[in-house]
Amino acid sequence: MLIKDISRLVVKVGTGVLTDARKQPDLAQMEQLVSQLAEQRRAGREVVLVSSGAVGAGMGVLGHARRPQELAELQACAAVGQSRLMATYEKLFGAFGLGVAQILLTHDDLEHHERHLNARNTLVTLLRHGVVPIINENDAVSFTELKFGDNDKLSALVASLLPADLLVILTTVDGVIENFGKPGAKTISKLERIDSTLEQMAGGTDSATAVGGMASKVEAAKIVVRAGIPLVIASGRKKHTLARVMSGADEGTLFVPRPTRMSSRKRWIAFFHHPAGSLFVDAGARKALRESGKSLLPPGIARCEGDFSAGEVLRICDANGTEFARGIAQFSAAEIRAGKLSRTEVVHRDNLVVL
Repeated sequence: MLIKDISRLVVKVGTGVLTDARKQPDLAQMEQLVSQLAEQRRAGREVVLVSSGAVGAGMGVLGHARRPQELAELQACAAVGQSRLMATYEKLFGAFGLGVAQILLTHDDLEHHERHLNARNTLVTLLRHGVVPIINENDAVSFTELKFGDNDKLSALVASLLPADLLVILTTVDGVIENFGKPGAKTISKLERIDSTLEQMAGGTDSATAVGGMASKVEAAKIVVRAGIPLVIASGRKKHTLARVMSGADEGTLFVPRPTRMSSRKRWIAFFHHPAGSLFVDAGARKALRESGKSLLPPGIARCEGDFSAGEVLRICDANGTEFARGIAQFSAAEIRAGKLSRTEVVHRDNLVVL
């Protein structure tokens, strides 16, 4: 049984689960979700909540029927909605005698190594004090996240940051569904690997408030599974979903993690960067990196893309352009292109992660 001895749990709830038909926070629904989280705290588990819903909560206040397209309007919705969301959570968790803390993150906070460690230390300290951290992207000021990011990925990064023992993403469906919307549709109870068939099955979203959809959840799964953390995608509309997941019942879709957990430094290299460039390597170098645990040497590099400096994180791709590793460059792009490096490591094994 994969789900056992769970002491630190990250739960992500989406906008679709938190809001009603008028795009306003659905209080009865939020109450039952908080009740489930409080039950997990009573069972002695540390609980972190990654909550969407700020933009949705602000949309109603500012009179938007659909998620605005203009960045300034999105950020205004997030600013208005976030404070409403937290006030509601504070009241609901307070009814169970639990304190909450708001943590708003941007990608930069998790990419920069010192800030990354600081964010982790803050979260661990809050958990030690029995507080429930409520995390969201800092949507009122961060623009790239609103365009490209989503809280599914954020929840995967938070689970990797801590690290958590389990990530549960609660959504409006029962899990990953085969033949969605067709006769004979069924929930897949366990996924051992993430392949192109699964990625094609996971479409986007047509919700007026949400971003992402199942596709972003599968992207989140890639992160946590590689980090060695199990993920369950399940319904946030049912009343006992978390209790059922924790008991090992067949609830939602379980993504089976890699058998070994990645070290914190390797997790930071693998998941928390916008890579500054790419190195394309030949078949021999790919084999040496993937199978023999070697460092990347100059003879194996076929091509170098991007204008990066020494110390930046790069994508490492095979000849077909498929990324299979990430690592920290020991030299700049200009130095690599100059071709004057001999048998010295361009990416040292200690600073390289096979994905």
